[in-house]
Order: sequence, then C-alpha cells, then structure tokens
Amino acid sequence: MSALRAYLAVFRARFRALLQYRAAAAAGFGTQLFWGLIKVMVLEAFYANAAGPTSAAPPMALGQAVTYTWLGQAFFQLMPFSTNPDPEVRELIRTGAVGYELARPLDVHALWLTRALAARLAPTALRAAPMVAVAVPLLGMSLPPSLAAAGAWAAAMAGAAALVGAFATAVTSTMLWTTSGDGISRIVPSVVLIGSGMVVPLPLFPSWMQPWLDALPFRGMMDAPFRLYLGHLPAGALPGVLLHQALWTAVFVALGRAMVARGLRRLVVQGG
Repeated sequence: MSALRAYLAVFRARFRALLQYRAAAAAGFGTQLFWGLIKVMVLEAFYANAAGPTSAAPPMALGQAVTYTWLGQAFFQLMPFSTNPDPEVRELIRTGAVGYELARPLDVHALWLTRALAARLAPTALRAAPMVAVAVPLLGMSLPPSLAAAGAWAAAMAGAAALVGAFATAVTSTMLWTTSGDGISRIVPSVVLIGSGMVVPLPLFPSWMQPWLDALPFRGMMDAPFRLYLGHLPAGALPGVLLHQALWTAVFVALGRAMVARGLRRLVVQGG
C-alpha cells in the first residue's frame, strides 16, 4: 500500500508539473485544429469523388469519418508518438543519472510506467476539451448517438490509456540497449500513426488488411474507442475491445519489465 501511494504521488507531481505548460497546449491546439481542417477537407474530397452509381457504399459514412478525425485531434497527445522515448529518462540513462532512479525504493519499470501515464494524460487534459468544444458546434463533429455508446467509449479510452502507457514504457526501456534512442524514436511514430487510424480511419483500409489491423495493438489505442463513440461498433463489442487492450497491455508490460531487468543487470554507471 505504501508503494502504491508512492507511485500515486509521482503521478500527481508529474501531472501537475505538465499542466503548467498551458502556452504549449494553446499552440498545440492551434496546430491540431489546422491539421484537422486539412484532413477533413481531404476526406470530403475523397468521399465526393468516390461516390457514383456503381460505387460500393463506403464502410464509414462521411459524418462518422469527420467525427473520427476530430476525436483524433482532440486526443492526439494521448498517442505515444510525441515524445518517444521519454526524453527525461533518455537523458538520465545517457548521463548516468539513472543511478538516482535505482536508489529509490521503487520498481524502476513501474516508476517509468507512472511517468508515461502522466506524460500522456496531462497534455490530453489540456487540449481535448477545447477541441471538442470547438469541433462539435462549428466543425461537424457529432456527439455519441446514445448513452451506451458514450459509456462504452469512456471505458475503452481508459483501456487505451493503459495500453499506451505500457507501450510507451516498453519503448523507453529500449534506451537501456541503445546509444541515443534516435532509431526507435523515428520508427515508432510512423507505425503508430498508421496502425492506430490517425492518418486514415482503419475501416477505410482495404478489406484484406482488416484482419491484420484488428490483431495489432494499435487499434486499441484509438480506432476501437473512437468507433464505439460513433456507434460504428455497437456497445456490445466493448468486452472484446477491452480484452484486446488488456492482452496487449499485459504483453507490453511483460516485455518492458523483461528489458528493464536485463538492462539493469548489464548497466554500468561511471563516475562518483
């Protein structure tokens, strides 16, 4: 119980510290609003030119795709591609100051997981509500069609936060095995952007790709919760979504813990 209180204290301290960056959040809101408008215009052009008497009905209506896009912009900071790996942990490892982390009576992986959750949730808290407040009345974003859809979306977003935190911590753990972390920081964002539906909503991908996209962990970070919000997935699909998220969260936690345990056994901190 005392260890849990310690992790909660770390989370609260990190969360409050990140809430101080309100100017950065305002600038990010403007950037995300700009790119959201561009993506919506691209979608509208795509749908307008895809329509025809012989064309098959799209797997997602235009209004749903627009709402999906604005949800992506609102929860952009939740995704683990803005700071990969954790820049402060990366600097601790590169300078040898990670020894201070080891001196704390806390599990290193759990500590980094706590930091990752705070780093994802605090910026999201600053940007999500303003984006929704602007996009719903002015930019074509719709509200959930029912209370069941809203509840399913909220539950799936909690699962998405846990999955993102576990994934980001596993990526950060690779810093114990690399010199600078630049390689992983360039590979991960592209994979997450495409696999989560941030670039194109996943239902719009070719049908032969759908089984692969459904199996990968990234759909649980954004696509599945957003489709529950839209009603594109019925609220009854929530148990399957949560199971998918929980299984991949467990995989990334186990992977991260294994990498941290092995990395710390070979870690040498020089200096005095």
